[in-house]
Amino acid sequence: MFCSTTQYEKKGINCLLGNAAGQECSSQCSCPSTPPQCAPGVSLVLDGCGCCRVCAKQMGELCTEKDVCDPHKGLNCDFGAPINRRIGVCTARDGATCVFGGMVYKSGESFQSSCKYQCTCLDGALGCVPLCSMDIRLPSPDCPMPRRVKVPGKCCEEWECDSPNRHSFMGSALAAYREEETYGPDPSMMRENCLVQTTEWSACSKTCGLGISTRVTNDNRECRLEKQTRLCMVRPCESQLEQSIRKGKKCIRTPRLSKPMKFEISGCTTTKSYRPKFCGVCLDGRCCTPHRTTTLPMEFKCPDGQVMKKHMMFIKSCACHHNCPGENDIFESMYYKKMMGDMA
Repeated sequence: MFCSTTQYEKKGINCLLGNAAGQECSSQCSCPSTPPQCAPGVSLVLDGCGCCRVCAKQMGELCTEKDVCDPHKGLNCDFGAPINRRIGVCTARDGATCVFGGMVYKSGESFQSSCKYQCTCLDGALGCVPLCSMDIRLPSPDCPMPRRVKVPGKCCEEWECDSPNRHSFMGSALAAYREEETYGPDPSMMRENCLVQTTEWSACSKTCGLGISTRVTNDNRECRLEKQTRLCMVRPCESQLEQSIRKGKKCIRTPRLSKPMKFEISGCTTTKSYRPKFCGVCLDGRCCTPHRTTTLPMEFKCPDGQVMKKHMMFIKSCACHHNCPGENDIFESMYYKKMMGDMA
């Protein structure tokens, strides 16, 4: 049931309440074959009936018991009064505000810091996701020197093919530079009509807690560029690793947990326990980041019984250095430090 403009003008909120009543939970689930594609920064969650995956409602949007507000942003559905009202508005639970660019934002409030980033305030902390495509274009015979260029009138940069003179200084300099180096070209990686190339994994998007690492490859049957992701954890948050530094030492480089642990993501936990290595800390201003890693498959079991399969980075060794990302940098996920020895 949907209200026309005329119906809404006559009935107002009662018309919306009719819609909400028609969206109550039924005894049988009827879900689309594929989950919806949510906008950047919007969580994909189970509806209030525990039935289908939907895009969570955001701050200020209308909500019902079925159409839930985004729990990852601390939002809840405020039904107001009377208590039998079936439709509400997504509001933020009490939390610390954020200050950015001279503006104050409430906990749970989303905004665009620029045309390139969508940000959300969550209890005093800012998190941002890019609105522009973060794809990487690998060199190919028809485009040996791809590069991003600023297009007049557009916010996001676009790829352009450049073919500089190999013998010029600028040509050789550009040919040597890549934001993410590639493994190749390697004659042993040649397949029929395809030169297989794979970038190195990017740095973990978080310096503590569970984050994401990405790479780009064309190592598939169609020889098509695709982005691959894996979970990563450089170190647990609030781990107090400084206390483990031995007397006379300035760093603890690659500590291992003394007891097995399970990883958790969005309420789902791994079916197995692990005893991973993490990157430590230093007392002299250096930071420790992954140097050699491997990638392993993992299974997560969710409260609703669903099983998710994810790949995750496991650390073999870390390096401690002065090339650290800036403190309180909300775009810290853009920080890149090369990790070696992981082709998996």
